[in-house]
Amino acid sequence: MIKVLIADDHFVVRRGTRALLLGDGAEDLEVVGEAENGQQAVELALRLHPDIILMDLMMPEMDGIEAIYEVRAQRPAIRIIAMTGAEVDDRVIRAVQAGARGFLAKSAQREEILSTIRRVFKGEVALSHEITRKMLQFMGSNTQRSASDGGESLTTRETEILRLVARGLSNQAIAGTIHISEATVRTHVSHILSKLALRNRVEAALFALRSGLASLEDEGGNGGA
Repeated sequence: MIKVLIADDHFVVRRGTRALLLGDGAEDLEVVGEAENGQQAVELALRLHPDIILMDLMMPEMDGIEAIYEVRAQRPAIRIIAMTGAEVDDRVIRAVQAGARGFLAKSAQREEILSTIRRVFKGEVALSHEITRKMLQFMGSNTQRSASDGGESLTTRETEILRLVARGLSNQAIAGTIHISEATVRTHVSHILSKLALRNRVEAALFALRSGLASLEDEGGNGGA
């Protein structure tokens, strides 16, 4: 079972999300708790040990971004999916920096929500095409940066792996795709992040897209939405 914690300050949203995660086609999911603010989300994460947190970014007492930092610092194995409104703003970019592994629009359909939870649980990065495009636009990246803008220090193998990270693949999936060990993939990803001064896989995926090393139209592209 994939244990899910829902964090949102609106009761109706929490109960609506819970309802979406129940029933046919979601037998592998279990909602273990609901939090109405960021502080409560952190407390419940430490007590309930969920696999996934669906985290609203705008909440009282402690916002979702600070809550992501707190959870990641104390329970790094918990994977967090940020829930966003229709527009992408600096909060979404800050959520990337904090370590969110996936992003969902609050208007997302049930199948997209279920797919995103399962992908993030497996270690993949899950960004819908719509949210990714909005992120790139917000970051002023409608035009491609030069692929040599920081990427020239990568080896051929690292560039290959970065393209697969941009497609959302987990380390295990990358290892199976290019026939190397998962430990070797982890080492390459660590080197990529260090060379490009990036914090995490989502930032790496966005770098690859901004620099032209990867495209949303690539086969199996990130998000599947």
